[in-house]
Amino acid sequence: MSLDLLQIFEQYADAWNRHDAAAVVAAFADEGTYSDPMTPGPLTGKDIGVYAESLWATFPDLSFETVSAMENGDGLLSVEWRMRGTNTGPLNGLPPTGKSIAQNGADFVRIKNGKICSVQGYFDPGVVPRLLGLDVIVQPKTIGPWEFGVSARVSSGSKELPGAFSITFFDARSEEEKKAIRESSRQIAEEMLSIPDFISLVTATVGSRMMTITAWKTPESSAPLMKTGEHREAVARYFRSEMGGSGGMTGTWIPGRLNPRRVRCNACSKMAASTASGDKCSCGATLPDPLAYW
Repeated sequence: MSLDLLQIFEQYADAWNRHDAAAVVAAFADEGTYSDPMTPGPLTGKDIGVYAESLWATFPDLSFETVSAMENGDGLLSVEWRMRGTNTGPLNGLPPTGKSIAQNGADFVRIKNGKICSVQGYFDPGVVPRLLGLDVIVQPKTIGPWEFGVSARVSSGSKELPGAFSITFFDARSEEEKKAIRESSRQIAEEMLSIPDFISLVTATVGSRMMTITAWKTPESSAPLMKTGEHREAVARYFRSEMGGSGGMTGTWIPGRLNPRRVRCNACSKMAASTASGDKCSCGATLPDPLAYW
């Protein structure tokens, strides 16, 4: 192998391990490109550094070890590497897990005149999420009239009858705005957990539509959110057009009819109405505790 090619790659890898974005970018030729399964396409110039910094923010101790390297001719290197890191920073708006990861991958690096012309990385993009305890969901965006997305639930543990639902939706303009709205929603959910009359909330993202439905004990229960904290700041950003997409809606809805909760009797398998802990089935057995409404 040409020592010069290996040295150039090692300097590039060292810049990654030193978390030096400027040095990473400087290793590339003016039109040099970087791409891997997580990039939206080939990156150039400062965007390569921005991508590297996003990884370092999620894994502040991120490091790469070169396992093997082979020259293939015409300035092309095949490099096998092992990545390690600890998730102590946010990942796509999610709080850190504190878990450590190790993943193998390969880069094909083309070098000319002492500069990197291209890096094409290959690895399984599902490995890191699985190691962090995250679900990896593969689904279509649309099938006929159906649209698909992701959802989450936050609950106080309360099983009280909801007296009101607050409903919010935004139509996000970009993936970056989705991330900003998701992070703001996470902070607001943490604020809600400190409000006594908060019951639970469900969020959903389907395409560009981002929705939150929150159950409260009374229509007035959400009032503390308007006084301080992230919710108040988010409302201000929404009306300054800094966040909130191309449009949205907020409102409080009062239930018109709620049927009784039912649970299945462990003794006879019948479905029976359950309003409180210790209720009895018609067969005489004690029913499981009633489920939360929301």
